[in-house]
Amino acid sequence: MRQRYFPPFLESAALLSLLVLLVGCQSGTPAPAPQSLGRFNVEKDLFLAQFDSKTDVDDIQSVAAVATMLADPRFSRVRYHAVAGAYGIQDGLYVPANELFELAFGSNWSDAHTDYERALGEVSALVTETLKKGGTVWIADAGQSDFTADIVRQMEKNLQGIDLKERIHVVQHADWNEKVTAPEKLAYVKVAASYHKIPDGNAVGNGTPGFRTDEPVAWREYVTSSKGQQIWELAITIANRYNAKDGRYDNTAIGGGGMDFSDVSETCWIFGFAGLTDAEAFFREFATR
Repeated sequence: MRQRYFPPFLESAALLSLLVLLVGCQSGTPAPAPQSLGRFNVEKDLFLAQFDSKTDVDDIQSVAAVATMLADPRFSRVRYHAVAGAYGIQDGLYVPANELFELAFGSNWSDAHTDYERALGEVSALVTETLKKGGTVWIADAGQSDFTADIVRQMEKNLQGIDLKERIHVVQHADWNEKVTAPEKLAYVKVAASYHKIPDGNAVGNGTPGFRTDEPVAWREYVTSSKGQQIWELAITIANRYNAKDGRYDNTAIGGGGMDFSDVSETCWIFGFAGLTDAEAFFREFATR
């Protein structure tokens, strides 16, 4: 059956899925599964969620939020891998959360904090496989781009002839993350890959979701699965344990009982959910399915 085409202005993945279903019903034949979820081709692309976790605990809640998205049935064919400890040149202590990464991502994560070279090798192998098979790599840098630069450099060395500018997309939302990336590595990523600087995910109403709030969010009303609740409870516990401790950054939103998973604005942008407004809208969209 011929693949039906939908124009690129259909930014919302949810709307696209609905249109595919309606067309299938009208034609009397089963609707084909859509190939794209936002900008991501579920048939051949790779999603890398990379977290610095140094020294702000917002990454810890961001891990839980990414896991919540990936648990949604619409993400069932998304190939992904997470990286812990993908930090840059900033001072301060790391926030250890290996048990959270294991609960959230199973075996699909690497620990760049404990063993950088091993993590780089594991992720480079996944990226190489994806590029060789014609796929595109989408990197959400929930932190700095130092680790990303080393991945891209490996690809430039080992996969000559592949247009990395076309096939590796790096998404960043925070000015501070850029400032504490090694300058030469940030400059390299911007030249060698497609670098997308999107509006800051800490603010509402700027074109991407604002996932930082000083007010409590009734997330338990939306997250009904046992595993989902475990992930969020563990993330909140770890974030509270390390927030502002031993000189780490004082995240006043989390410290005051609110939430901060602002880095997930990048993941939403990749998968076509940039129209979400705030943290409550996030849970309404993903956690009730």
